[in-house]
Amino acid sequence: MNKIKIFGATMIAIAATVVVSSCHDKRSTGWQYAPNMYEHIAPEYDQKNNNFKDGKTAQLPPPGTIPVGFTRFDYPNTRAGYDQAAVEVKNMIAQTQQNYAEGKKLYESFCSPCHGFTGQGDGTVVQHGYPAPPSYSKGQSSRGGAMKDLTDGKIYHTITYGVNSMGSYASQLAPEERWKVIMYVHHLQTL
Repeated sequence: MNKIKIFGATMIAIAATVVVSSCHDKRSTGWQYAPNMYEHIAPEYDQKNNNFKDGKTAQLPPPGTIPVGFTRFDYPNTRAGYDQAAVEVKNMIAQTQQNYAEGKKLYESFCSPCHGFTGQGDGTVVQHGYPAPPSYSKGQSSRGGAMKDLTDGKIYHTITYGVNSMGSYASQLAPEERWKVIMYVHHLQTL
């Protein structure tokens, strides 16, 4: 008789479990993969956060910190910053054939539409009526001096901030890529 009672109680428990579990959303499998995707633990950036004195979740980084992978360029976008970079900033990457080839490829992708493949200021954009930039080998810089005499620092400053009609390429070219382009521009200055 005890076995019948245990069996009956077990069957009632199974039936109750089936009834209770069948009442949930029919579209759900009942499985939850990576629950943090559904139930956020971390507060959103714009929410109040009592863990900080100012109550903000989005905090400014501590003074003097630099993000991982970020290269500082402490020369302002001014004529004085340009002139200071001209003297102090030097290309520190290895002068290898691979870097030169990568610089050529980057130049052809980003610079040749205006400056032309040979650096003469005759790119396809210019052929469609846009004002021509000066030739690297024969032209005069709008900031004074011959284009063929531009230093590493002057070119780096110009790529970073832009000048005249040329906008900044800092978001398109990483610092190391800029140095590779500069290697190739120095070649074009000799043509």
